Amino acid sequence: MWNEDWATDAACKDAGPDVLFVKGAEQNRAKQMCTGCPVRAECLSEALDNEIEWGVWGGMTERERRALLRRRPNVTSWRAILEAAQSGVPAEVRTA
Repeated sequence: MWNEDWATDAACKDAGPDVLFVKGAEQNRAKQMCTGCPVRAECLSEALDNEIEWGVWGGMTERERRALLRRRPNVTSWRAILEAAQSGVPAEVRTA
């Protein structure tokens, strides 16, 4: 089930911005915080749908998100894709 109020349940909710908005090897440590986060998909969709340029979101760095957006330029809703993946039902079936 999709969590609309995802930020309150995020594994990083008590972490300061200095933890998630880092560069280089420190990004790998930040991404580890996302492992097992109950709202990882919601967080990632927020970053992808809004093309957030900085920080680690949903376990992906800005570079990883940019690469994904370049590979899939026609996606209009990452939320639909990630929500469908969570439910196991393809997005095109859910919206029909």
